[in-house]
Amino acid sequence: MTQGVQTLITQAPWLRRLAALLYDLLIVLALQLVVGLLVQLALQARLVAVQGGHAHVPVPYQGLQFMVVCGYFVLSWWRGGQTIGARAWRLRVVDSYGMTLRFPRALLRAGVAALPLLALLLGFVASVQTALMAVLALWVIDYASASVVTGRRTLHDRISGTRLVSLSRG
Repeated sequence: MTQGVQTLITQAPWLRRLAALLYDLLIVLALQLVVGLLVQLALQARLVAVQGGHAHVPVPYQGLQFMVVCGYFVLSWWRGGQTIGARAWRLRVVDSYGMTLRFPRALLRAGVAALPLLALLLGFVASVQTALMAVLALWVIDYASASVVTGRRTLHDRISGTRLVSLSRG
């Protein structure tokens, strides 16, 4: 590895990781709102059905929203290694060689990072609150594992062979 590349590959500090994640959550929320508006307009505001006092959202719509979120992350990592939040906080996702991710690796990283969402299935046998807390707990475990592992890599980074690095100001 050359000296120039070595200065690029430094582990991302936790506060910047968190700030970028929060920034990206705002972007994802905006994308969800736009997609929801477009679908509501296309279906003439008949997307959500209320039955027995509970709102029911069709599974295909939930799948669309999931694909939009995954698409945002996968395309951002594949097309330059940075989401909007990562760009704002000078972070980049790279492979084990320090290069921008290829599409399959970006897709794998997104898929593994989204695995905790499977805990939402608990909502069918337990309360919605229990399912949401399980998802949150699994994500906390994923990110907390980075603080105890050499190289400060999350579980989804270790499984997908990626890492989040801090870019120098140069």
